[in-house]
Amino acid sequence: MTTSVHDPALTAKHRAMWATGDYPRLAAELVSPLGPVLVEACGVKPGDRVLDVAAGTGNASIPAAVAGGDVVASDLTPELLAAGRLAAEQRGVELRWQEADAEALPFGDAEFDTVMSCIGVMFAPHHELAAGELLRVCRPGGTIGLLSWTPEGHIGRLFAAMKPHLPAPPPGVQAPPLWGDENHVRALLGDEVSDMTVQRRSLTVTAFPDGSTFRDYFKAVYGPTISAYRAIGDDRDRIAALDADIAAVGDRFVTGPSTMEWEYLLVVARRR
Repeated sequence: MTTSVHDPALTAKHRAMWATGDYPRLAAELVSPLGPVLVEACGVKPGDRVLDVAAGTGNASIPAAVAGGDVVASDLTPELLAAGRLAAEQRGVELRWQEADAEALPFGDAEFDTVMSCIGVMFAPHHELAAGELLRVCRPGGTIGLLSWTPEGHIGRLFAAMKPHLPAPPPGVQAPPLWGDENHVRALLGDEVSDMTVQRRSLTVTAFPDGSTFRDYFKAVYGPTISAYRAIGDDRDRIAALDADIAAVGDRFVTGPSTMEWEYLLVVARRR
């Protein structure tokens, strides 16, 4: 495993990326079913101290609070936290919202009974640092739960399609979908956990009849895709190539009328 160094400038860049577009819309329309899946897998119960890392708009945080957890929803991007806070208020759910970097969490050692992340921590650029923080803030015997897109699945292939059109990442930065690879996660958590269970599952999405519809939606609302297009500027040929590559990913995963299966990896482990 390589040694990673926290980079505040890169953190600021990531914060800005996730504030572009309309991720709260995507979270509500497409991936909201994932949060309850993770909360159930973690076995959150009344009184548990729960930290949701890279919580976004609270897709897992809010269900954890509904389950009775004493929840802190932490995220790098204040705009996402604001949307989550509003959603929680509309549901009458109380929890704490705190701006925090997954690579340098502002919490004490062993502070939480459950530390979880639902398609969130996977986007921290330095995987080793983020994994170390997940472990540090979880008490011995506590639960660590992760839900991440797989490299082979639909979102993993989206990132693979965008990669050739982007500048090379800084040294030490790893691809987000690696968190959806069992061997990678086992290497990150290592001997610090026990009783690890790993499952591949899929989220059924019924929003897109074809790849071009999928592409246009993600161009409008998804920060990483918006950033990819901004990186190539006004070059029409490069825009057309990226358009085609993303649409091809969408077409590849359409399995029926407006139906896609988006694969993810669900990991639950016990902190030693």
